[in-house]
Amino acid sequence: MNKKHVALLFGGNSSEHDVSKRSAQNFYDAIMATGKYDVTVFAIAQNGYFLDPESSKKILALADEQPIVDAYMAKVDTSDPLARINALRNGGDFDIFFPVVHGNLGEDGTLQGLFRLLNKPYVGAPLRGHAVSFDKVLTKELLTVNHIRNTNYIVIDTETAKDWTWDKITNELGSVVFVKAANQGSSVGISRVKNAVEFETALADSFQYDYKVLIEQAVKGPRELEVGVIGNEEPIVSEIGAHTVPEQGEGDGWYDYNNKFVDNSAVYFEIPAQLPKEVTEEVKAMAIKSYKVLNLRGEARMDFLLDENNVPYLGEPNTLPGFTNMSLFKRLWDYSDIDNAKLVDMMITYGFEEFEKNAQLSYKFVTLGEEKIGKFN
Repeated sequence: MNKKHVALLFGGNSSEHDVSKRSAQNFYDAIMATGKYDVTVFAIAQNGYFLDPESSKKILALADEQPIVDAYMAKVDTSDPLARINALRNGGDFDIFFPVVHGNLGEDGTLQGLFRLLNKPYVGAPLRGHAVSFDKVLTKELLTVNHIRNTNYIVIDTETAKDWTWDKITNELGSVVFVKAANQGSSVGISRVKNAVEFETALADSFQYDYKVLIEQAVKGPRELEVGVIGNEEPIVSEIGAHTVPEQGEGDGWYDYNNKFVDNSAVYFEIPAQLPKEVTEEVKAMAIKSYKVLNLRGEARMDFLLDENNVPYLGEPNTLPGFTNMSLFKRLWDYSDIDNAKLVDMMITYGFEEFEKNAQLSYKFVTLGEEKIGKFN
């Protein structure tokens, strides 16, 4: 049996570059464990250039990255408009792309546009699913119009920010809020705010990453829940995971970048989450409905906040969830009796199925022929 050839892409120019490398290591090992695929890896450097497979494999093994990038760039003709992606020529033909690029490029739809131009299958959501879900404001608007419960919010930009004083914010949303860059990855450009000084600092931080900022009402005494979702038209959900950070709730603790990816030794995890049956059912139903509303495919992680009265609020989707040893998405499927090898095999299969389905769509056009212009006064 001929093995399918998978191109595994990782890295990128986002703040989650190193997270992507760690996720890619686990995905690579899982794909190889299936015994069904050949895998070629491509690192995307922080300057946006794809590196050749030999250099990429060294980076995947956590060799010092910058000297490898410098050596590659010394041979690149940067005047070539396609120089950034020329390395793809060095891996032969591929049957499917498997992007593991968190944040910019990978989760905003950019790479998916490239895959479409190349007319190749790929794992995960389509361009529009990624692009909409990456924009926190568009996500909130779609959730709201489809009656999927989420927290109250305000949207500001660099022009309207001056109209929103801290007093005005608290009158609308309460005394504690989260300030978030609208288009940015996991916990970057996000601050928990409870006074005017913190608010100004948080705005300055968020505006570094986007010109549009989301301000969200904080949930009192929350438990944070995460649900894995995989599939296409008929997705399935994992067990629900819960986690609690010291000083969460009325304190200052929250599940920030450090807790997610650097040191979560003080975080308390509970899988499966001990919830009333009706809450478990509601959270899973909200996860599936959101997945469909946002036009997601292949994989996603849905994040929820559960308030002190056990009312769930959908926080946000993650269309390319982390797969590091610390990532809850990885652990959720283990508890759902789907090991890593089986999981990636299912995700790759979903990618092929979605490609074959979309190949049936017609893009024919009508030949215009000779133009016959109407009369104008």
